[in-house]
Amino acid sequence: MVDQEPGAADPLSLRGVVPPTVTAFHDDESVDYDRTADHARFVVDRGVHGVFPLGTNGEFPLLSGDERDRVVTAVVEEVGDEVPVIAGVGAPSTYQTVAHAEHAESVGADGLVVVTPYYYPLDREGTLEHYRRVADAVSLPVYVYHIPSKTGNELPLETLAELAERDVVVGVKDSSKDVPWLAQAIDRNPELTFLAGSDSLIFTGLEIGCSGAVSAVANAFPELVVECYEAFTDGDEDRAQELQSTIFDVRDAFKTGGAYMSGVKTALRMREFDVGPLRSPLRLKDDDSAAELREGLADLDGVLDGRLGSH
Repeated sequence: MVDQEPGAADPLSLRGVVPPTVTAFHDDESVDYDRTADHARFVVDRGVHGVFPLGTNGEFPLLSGDERDRVVTAVVEEVGDEVPVIAGVGAPSTYQTVAHAEHAESVGADGLVVVTPYYYPLDREGTLEHYRRVADAVSLPVYVYHIPSKTGNELPLETLAELAERDVVVGVKDSSKDVPWLAQAIDRNPELTFLAGSDSLIFTGLEIGCSGAVSAVANAFPELVVECYEAFTDGDEDRAQELQSTIFDVRDAFKTGGAYMSGVKTALRMREFDVGPLRSPLRLKDDDSAAELREGLADLDGVLDGRLGSH
């Protein structure tokens, strides 16, 4: 294990709750850039520590290159002076990724999240070259987005160590849900920043050395996830575990009758913050599923209205 402070390689010292903010759409599925920026404002005003536009919840694979660039611009202009904005710039090709990275830097993003290239299988040399070219093209810190269930490309621990040793990346947003992989990655690369990428592993991630979490639940209920993080950092692990249990319940409710992301946007409507539909072929929950979601959330004291309070 490298004898360094946790996260020492990360110039942003990224910590806390970083929602993968949503992309809002008009009814015709065109991007609503103003409302997309408003959602970033919604979560920042409720205590999150950073924002991550164009993650999975931002529906980035369904957007054109121009739409993606305009989303980053809108979010940076709205909240970039208040919290770190780490922009999702990943694409299947290195060429596209570099172009998005250069744009994000030009408009004032603070960092870049680069998903492991997807669709085609990727070997070690291809991975190293991809991330090196992105890092060489910009001066912003680069975070790996590790989500092999979606990309088809797992990042071997040895390859991550090489990226760290070459100062190519400063952190990892891990959505593999592979706790042994994450624990070993943290142990071998303590100088990197690690963010838990699953709502099911916020408490566990913090316990094994993550500095924070990228939480979809925080897109709709930022107060809940922020309180969980703050309880943990304040040393009240019992309260943090209790709140993680509530996050499990919210997560389960989101899954009723459709995709997890439909739960996020449907729940936002229930909080009177409408960000429009998902872009096809994704869709919002139908009336029956939405009613089931509302019933499930209503059973969780203080969640739906954002009033959790201290216990």
